[in-house]
Amino acid sequence: MSAVLDKPGQAGGAVAPTVLRAERVTLRFGGLTSLDSVDLSMAAGEVLAVIGPNGAGKTSLFNSLTGVYTPQEGRITFVDGQGREHALIGKTTHAVNRLGLARTFQNIRLFGALTAHENVKVAAETRQRSGPISVILGLPRARREEREADATAERLLAFVGLSGRINEAASSLSYGEQRRLEIARALATEPRVLLLDEPAAGTNATEKLELEELIRRINTELGVGVLLIEHDMRLVMSVAHRVVVLNFGRVIAQGAPEEVQRDPVVVEAYLGTSGAEEAAADQADQADQAGTAGGDGGDGERAGGTGDAGQDDEDGAARSGQEER
Repeated sequence: MSAVLDKPGQAGGAVAPTVLRAERVTLRFGGLTSLDSVDLSMAAGEVLAVIGPNGAGKTSLFNSLTGVYTPQEGRITFVDGQGREHALIGKTTHAVNRLGLARTFQNIRLFGALTAHENVKVAAETRQRSGPISVILGLPRARREEREADATAERLLAFVGLSGRINEAASSLSYGEQRRLEIARALATEPRVLLLDEPAAGTNATEKLELEELIRRINTELGVGVLLIEHDMRLVMSVAHRVVVLNFGRVIAQGAPEEVQRDPVVVEAYLGTSGAEEAAADQADQADQAGTAGGDGGDGERAGGTGDAGQDDEDGAARSGQEER
């Protein structure tokens, strides 16, 4: 498993190797440029958040990284658990997953009629080597791999807090539980990097806190890197080592969460020019009030709010222009 970061880009005091890199990635749908020369790098064991307003290209980036879309320009590389580098553009989603990238989606995709255990077991079975003939004949390796898949499903359901719902149909679970089940299913494919596309969307305050803790545990206990699209800035600030900001398909900022949230370019991208000016004025007022109330000469600087911008839906229109592969 990947090393867990003490600080962004570092593990145990040493610079962590890059596990995922996108270089000048450009994705077009007819006359629409969804991604424009995007550069992104992710260190092994890092929690990296991708944020931006609606239509910024965040989900298009995820789809390009995982083989759903094929960018017209650029290069995407991934380093597997054995240290081998692979070019991802042109690979199928299944091939990308086999290398060690797993993802969840904005809209939960589960087998509603199957139990929680069966949903995770199906994913675990994708790592098996036994062919259909071995399974039909009940050969020793096939039986052993089935037992291993059962054990993996039980272990991961306990990990995400669903051990008490193991035999419940996925459709009967609450929305937050379905989110956790989808994460367990992705983890069953043994990823080196887990991509989470707006995992907090539609969840309540309690479920968001549970999700926050789960992301931390995925990173620290399993050693899995997490690439996260999320509009909930409190969640991003809590779990991310670094943040990359997209706007109109281009990277406009990146760095530590607290630095990015204060960046006036980022504030303007979310709120517009007038909104950015108002936010700056509010920060100044808050600083004055804090200084008056506490007698503290500090600047009282506060992060510019970026709020919940809703789901990133640029792909709905874009898909119609993408040639089916």
